[in-house]
Amino acid sequence: MNILKFITAGSVDDGKSTLIGRLLFDSKAVSHDILHTLEKQSRNKNAGDLDLSLLTDGLRAEREQGITIDVAYKYFNTSKRKFIIADAPGHVQYTRNMVTGASNADLAIILVDARQGIVEQTHRHSLIAALMGIPHILVAVNKMDLVGYDEQVFYKIALDYQKLAQKLGLQEVKIIPISAVVGDNVVNKSKNTPWYTGETLLQHLETVEISHDLPEDQARFQVQYVIRPGHDDYHDYRGYAGALRSGFFKKGDRVRVLPSGIETTLKAIEVHQKEVDEAFAPQPVVLHLADDIDVSRGDSLIRVEDAQPVVSQDIELEICWMSERPLKVGDRYLLRHNAAHTKAVVKEIHHRVDVHSFEPHAIDAIQLNDIARIKLRTARPLVFDAYRQNRASGGLILINETTFDTVAAGMLRELPREEPATTEFDI
Repeated sequence: MNILKFITAGSVDDGKSTLIGRLLFDSKAVSHDILHTLEKQSRNKNAGDLDLSLLTDGLRAEREQGITIDVAYKYFNTSKRKFIIADAPGHVQYTRNMVTGASNADLAIILVDARQGIVEQTHRHSLIAALMGIPHILVAVNKMDLVGYDEQVFYKIALDYQKLAQKLGLQEVKIIPISAVVGDNVVNKSKNTPWYTGETLLQHLETVEISHDLPEDQARFQVQYVIRPGHDDYHDYRGYAGALRSGFFKKGDRVRVLPSGIETTLKAIEVHQKEVDEAFAPQPVVLHLADDIDVSRGDSLIRVEDAQPVVSQDIELEICWMSERPLKVGDRYLLRHNAAHTKAVVKEIHHRVDVHSFEPHAIDAIQLNDIARIKLRTARPLVFDAYRQNRASGGLILINETTFDTVAAGMLRELPREEPATTEFDI
C-alpha cells in the first residue's frame, strides 16, 4: 500500500482543521477514546455538534485562542492508501510553516472560502506550492453550504483559480466543491450539489497517481559520516555512510567524488550491515571505495555514467524568507545543503515576487515571508541539481550565524530556463 503525503493550506478560518477532522471522522479513522475526548471538549466549547477541528489542534494554547499556529501532522489510512497530512496555519506570519510542510508533499489541498473567493493567501500558498514543486494541487472550495450550494459561485472561483494556476505553471489541478462542517463531497457524495458529478475529495486522494520514483539517471549520495572503527578487528575498515537521495548504485560502478572530481570504483555496498550488490534511493547505505582517497562529510558521490550535477560557488535560488530581520546584499549566513555545510554571502537580490500579480519587483531588502530570487557566493563549491529537476538535491536552508535560527528555505534554479508547463484542470 503506497503513501500519499499531502498538505492543507488556505487563509485564516477557511476550515483546514475542520476538513482534516471530517476526513478522519467520516473515514472512521478516529478511535473510541479520542472520540470520547472530542465529545467532551466540544461540550466545553459550547460548540453543539462535534468540533472536528480539535482533532488537529495540537496545543491547548491554540484552542484557547481559537487558532492553529503550527504544522500539525496526522496519519490515517483507508483500504486503498495510507496518508500523512500536514495542516499548515493560515496566518500570513506563519507562511514559513507551509514551506516546512510542503517540502516533501506529493499533493497540496488549498482551501478557498466560497464566500470570499480567491484571496492573497490563496496566491501566496499557490506560489509556494509551485516553487516547492508539488506535483498535484486540489482546490477545495469550502463552505458551499453558506452560499446555498450555488453552482455559479463555485464555477466563478474555479475559473479564477484556473487563471492563477496558468500563470504559475501548475500542471495538475483538481477543483471540488465541499462543506467540511456538513461533510459535503469530503468522504461522501453530497445530494446538495447535483450539478457536480466528479469525485469526492477522499476519492481523489485515494486514486491520484503519485510517483515516489526519484530520477534514475541521477545517483546522488552525500557523505554524512566517515566510519573508522579504530580497533584491530576492523583495522582496514573505512565506510562512507549516508542516504542515497536519488538514483541507484551497483557494486563495481565507476564513481566520481565531488567537488574534487577524483574518480574511483565502488568496491562494496552495505545496507543494514549486510553487503548487497545494489542499492536504491531512499535507502541509507554505507559505501566502500576501491582507492584510499580523501573523502569528507558533505562530499558527494556520483556515478560517472549518470547525468552530472552542477558544481559551483555561485548559485542562484528562489527563497522564502523566514526571519523578521531583513536580508540585504552583503549579509552572511551558514548554508546547509543536506549533509553539506558552508558559509555564504549574499551577492545580489534580483527581485521579490508580487503575490498578487506574480510579477518581479526590484527591491533592496527581503522582508519576512517574501518570496524572492537571490544570488549567493559560497565558501566551498556546492554540488547540486536544479530543484525542478531533482527535489532531493535542489533544496537548501540558510541559517543565522549567531542565533543558528533557520532564516530561509531555498530552491536552486534550473539551468537553462524551462518553458512554462501546460496546466491540466479537472473539476
